[in-house]
Amino acid sequence: MFSTADKPVNDYSSKGSAMSLFDVFERIVVINLVERNDRRRHVLGELASVGIDENDPRFQIFAAVRPEDAGGFPSIGARGCFMSHLGVIEEALRDGVERLLVVEDDLRLESAVHKQQPALAEQLLDSNWDFAYLGHVEAIPGDLAAPQWLATDVPVHCTHFYALNKRVLLPLHDYLQSCLTRPVGSDDGGPMHVDGAYSMFRARHAVTTLIAAPSLGGQRSSRSDIYPNRWFDRLPVLRFIAGLARDIRLIR
Repeated sequence: MFSTADKPVNDYSSKGSAMSLFDVFERIVVINLVERNDRRRHVLGELASVGIDENDPRFQIFAAVRPEDAGGFPSIGARGCFMSHLGVIEEALRDGVERLLVVEDDLRLESAVHKQQPALAEQLLDSNWDFAYLGHVEAIPGDLAAPQWLATDVPVHCTHFYALNKRVLLPLHDYLQSCLTRPVGSDDGGPMHVDGAYSMFRARHAVTTLIAAPSLGGQRSSRSDIYPNRWFDRLPVLRFIAGLARDIRLIR
């Protein structure tokens, strides 16, 4: 299920031990619905805590897609999420980005991410990977001596904090596009949640997937844009109160 990722074949010792994990990415993209200022504010705060701000030339906000209908997807939100990630990939392809970090606007960084991680950074400078999930919900071994990348071939059920290497962008883009042309439930993959599409792509292609151990980021509790909202999220005043409660983890 999991194995220790191969160490990079190149010598990066000249870069020094202070190298940040975030230094390796040429582009850092936050996917955010224009109307979700609450999420934008919180995710900018999270990224600022690791030295990434809006003035960083690598930083971009991608205006998330809000479709008119579900179009065969499980929900309107699921379709919008799928199309938003596809749009981020299309722009990275167009611009020749080498290493892309994708962040959804409900990211909540874990304490481990604030520690120096030169080994994690150096491994991503090597070309021998395709997907790298910095944040995830997968069960991992509990006896790891230090934070590291683990190679995995199992489905990964999230897309809130992950990286893509340039070599996988085109085949992944083409696969996602093909999902839009197939019927729901197709054995080859049709309209579905984007994390499911990524897992189906990985199962059908010889790609290398890494996950951080431990996970470096979870998801903040907030009003969902993908699943139907509860009654207190549909009333403006109560929605505001619910947001405050989530900030102090009283509700999820």
